[in-house]
Amino acid sequence: MSDNGTMQKEEIFSKVLRAGRRTYFFDVRATKADDYYLTITESKKFTNDDGSFFYKKHKIYLYKEDFEGFEEILKEMTNYIINEKGEEVISERHQKDFKKEYETTEDISSNGTSTGDFTDVSFDDI
Repeated sequence: MSDNGTMQKEEIFSKVLRAGRRTYFFDVRATKADDYYLTITESKKFTNDDGSFFYKKHKIYLYKEDFEGFEEILKEMTNYIINEKGEEVISERHQKDFKKEYETTEDISSNGTSTGDFTDVSFDDI
């Protein structure tokens, strides 16, 4: 028993999906009436300035009576995203890398000086 007097729920069946800094835990658990439900937990790793790390967790409890509707909407939403944006992953990190690469190639002239804020002017016309 835990400190608050309730029994800790045991996992009946579990799966883990590791996805970079995120990990998803899918756990089948039992209710007091010995029926099953699903918990989906997202755990995301963060790093403090001092190098130590911590995890933020978000949990969804999904009961049998909601499975059909949940599955239907999840499928509709994931299909919409794939149809609208394709399967290529474009994350914030990829955007930063692209921006950095773009700025590096566009803002540095062939002699190594920055050209980002200047206009090429020919003084022959003055």
